[in-house]
Amino acid sequence: MNPEIKSYFPILNQEINGHPLVYLDSAATSQKPMPVIEALKEYYESDNSNVHRGVHTLGNRATEKYEGAREKVQQFINANSTQEIVFLRGTTTAINLVAQSYGRANVEEGDEIVITYMEHHSNIIPWQQLAKERGAVLKYIELEEDGTISLENVRAAITDRTKIVSMVYVSNVLGTMNPVKEVAKIAHEHGAVMMVDGAQAAPHLKIDVQDLDCDFFAFSGHKMVGPTGIGVLYGKKYLLEAMEPVEFGGEMIDFVGLYDSTWKELPWKFEGGTPIIAGAVGLAAAIDFLQEIGLDEIEKHEHHMAAIAMDKMSAIEGLEIYGPKDPAKRAGIVTFNLKEVHPHDVATVLDMSGIAVRAGHHCAQPLMKWLDVTATARASFYLYNDESDIDRLVEGLRSAKEYFSDVF
Repeated sequence: MNPEIKSYFPILNQEINGHPLVYLDSAATSQKPMPVIEALKEYYESDNSNVHRGVHTLGNRATEKYEGAREKVQQFINANSTQEIVFLRGTTTAINLVAQSYGRANVEEGDEIVITYMEHHSNIIPWQQLAKERGAVLKYIELEEDGTISLENVRAAITDRTKIVSMVYVSNVLGTMNPVKEVAKIAHEHGAVMMVDGAQAAPHLKIDVQDLDCDFFAFSGHKMVGPTGIGVLYGKKYLLEAMEPVEFGGEMIDFVGLYDSTWKELPWKFEGGTPIIAGAVGLAAAIDFLQEIGLDEIEKHEHHMAAIAMDKMSAIEGLEIYGPKDPAKRAGIVTFNLKEVHPHDVATVLDMSGIAVRAGHHCAQPLMKWLDVTATARASFYLYNDESDIDRLVEGLRSAKEYFSDVF
């Protein structure tokens, strides 16, 4: 990876507690490069207006940028049509939309919804609520010892009563890269639809929804160097056409009478109110930035970083790493614990050295239970990280271990 990439991210040019910042929390949210920041600044300085409704110049320019962003997303994930690209607040909103609209219309008492133990809460709770409401059965695919999924266990979980299979593409804790294409095939053999949580995949892997043959795919802009508050739901056109909106008002309306109303065509019927215009502009700039570097190069870089980090961290006595041992089977996420030291304490000591990692249950409490821990620490790498960041992390972990050994 080009070492100059880091220079595009102004936030990284600062000191934390007297030390140069090492940012290792990109799985929570990524930092933003200058092209994205400048795109947002230019929009607000030159083009700010509501979209679709006006005929004045600013309105036309804003509409062109907003719908241009939709075209960019369509190409980015290789969707068939811009009608299959819905702009929403993020992955959470997208999954909730599918659960509340498609789920309520298609899941009946006794039907099954299949997920895994490694899901983010945002891909658990909407299905819990749907199952309770409809009298359906929520099932979990068993995990292998290393935190991966076997297709044998997938086939054991999915039956002819299964209506929805929802799975994370890349685990935000284990870094596991799941075989979602193969799982979608199995789901379809039983007449079920496949929902993919792509929040940790879209920033790091080349996505082709037609090749995956998933029915729904969701991701967020803020994890892929874009702004917060913008996300995407991809859905196959025939499924989205049959679904009812769950938010009403503003942009999604076609005609309103006193006692009945009609909705706009796809994708606007799911985009109630004033759309997330600036967010879409920033997301388009983020896609340009990532594609200029190359998603293949980013994926290769992250596998390299994970391999080096796991090798160097494994040399620290008493440090346990969770997830696949083979770096080729995981994204650039390394989740760990230091023996007899709470991960919050580890993260606090690292922060004193300017190193930002995440600590807690990572919105994945069922997975923490499966791992038999209450919490973990997590270092997540992205395109702006390099080997010197790993060295700083390892040095910081050794210092934390020494500090707590002295204390206790």
